[in-house]
Amino acid sequence: MSPLNFHHLRYFWAVAKEGNLTRAAGQLHVSQSALSAQIKQLEAQLGQPLFHRTGRALTLTEAGQLAFNYAETIFATGNELVAVLREGRREERQVLRIGAVATVSRNFLENFIRPVLDRPDVELVLISGSLVELLAQLRVHSIDLILANQRVHASSTEPWRCRRVARQPVSLVGRPRSSSTSPFRFPEDLAHVPLLLPGRDNDIRAGFDLRCEQLGIRYQVRAEVDDMALLRLLARDSDSIALLPSVVVQDELRTGRLVEHAVVPDLYENFYAVNMARRYEPPLIEALLGRSEAQILQPPSD
Repeated sequence: MSPLNFHHLRYFWAVAKEGNLTRAAGQLHVSQSALSAQIKQLEAQLGQPLFHRTGRALTLTEAGQLAFNYAETIFATGNELVAVLREGRREERQVLRIGAVATVSRNFLENFIRPVLDRPDVELVLISGSLVELLAQLRVHSIDLILANQRVHASSTEPWRCRRVARQPVSLVGRPRSSSTSPFRFPEDLAHVPLLLPGRDNDIRAGFDLRCEQLGIRYQVRAEVDDMALLRLLARDSDSIALLPSVVVQDELRTGRLVEHAVVPDLYENFYAVNMARRYEPPLIEALLGRSEAQILQPPSD
């Protein structure tokens, strides 16, 4: 096996960072044809294409993203060498990029990433957005993993890898009732209390509506809220009862500021992790996904 040509690797790294051959050639002060030839030589040595070429657009292949990650580490290590010898300092960091669908509980997200939160060698990049937006970023390898509360189906053109990492019952929660008030009865009291519910496009809401229809119950809606963080605040600061997974209000339940009035039978929130079907799974992702459901849902200790 011939040794890696680091000159070629640096040229590839520059093009990958720019995403454009012309701009990278200008920065490196070489012709586009010379730059293209060097990258083709690197691809030939590695035995895999590093870019998808569509017209003038360049996007990294899976092998290209892996090569780029190694190149980032190699050249960062070179900079570190200079820093250590000149200034006596050293810094090693891995970058982990996780996207979370906006409707996913922020408590769940925090629980999921907790094993790497305090690691000085890990830099976390957390991105919120719609599932469509995040899948577009995952497609070009600009994020490593998506956390969602709906399943994503793979196809021949979209090689998503979707796995359920946790499931939680859905509860009706609210402020503690006064001692003079009778305990909440499910489902009898549903028609007599104002409810805070997820939006109608949410799977939880659809399941709850079906359950109420089967029971012949007409409920009162105080507010429909797509954002779980806002739903948590409204449950905490109003006299309404909210429909949500307990992980959303785990801190308030622990302190007694909110109580679980009832668990809705046969209604669950599913949490999924989505990434690309790939041969090279980043070790940090493997470690996070290798935990049990109980470990992933474990709230922080006091």
